[in-house]
Amino acid sequence: MSQAISKEKTSRIMEAILAELEEEAKTTLRVLERVPEDKLTWKPHDKSMSLGQLALHIANTPGGVSGMIVEDSYELSPEAFQNQPSPASRADIIATLQKGLAEARKNLSGFDDVSAMATWTVTSAGKQLMAVPKAVFLRNVLLNHSYHHRGQLSVYLRLLNVPVPSIYGPSADENPFAA
Repeated sequence: MSQAISKEKTSRIMEAILAELEEEAKTTLRVLERVPEDKLTWKPHDKSMSLGQLALHIANTPGGVSGMIVEDSYELSPEAFQNQPSPASRADIIATLQKGLAEARKNLSGFDDVSAMATWTVTSAGKQLMAVPKAVFLRNVLLNHSYHHRGQLSVYLRLLNVPVPSIYGPSADENPFAA
């Protein structure tokens, strides 16, 4: 088997993850573009993240999560999820998403299928919290976790009477299939 064929076959897992990330980023951007700047501090409940915090969390996910798996393990600080940052504007949120997507492309492009399936561990204060193949972590957190929060954000938009964009089909406000 030639090197070119071998290299082509070894990158398929990350190519698939990156292709899905790129496709879903279009939808994520449409949702983030609807975030009203005058409501960034709004919360649906006292225990919820604010609209701005949630939007920024979504925007930070591609770069942050993909950066976690560059090494074989990651030490998570106990304070990691206690204080979510707040954006100054919708432009900050969108710029963060664009930067994170560029970081994800860079972080994931160097993997072959063997390294993508290598066990990755997350620890906190020396205690192992998770040990899974890197590709599984990316599927669960880079992709699924992001979709979960994007769905939350669409509910925030609905509660604020902001037109919800089409995500996987028509919303009550937008139908990409209508003539």
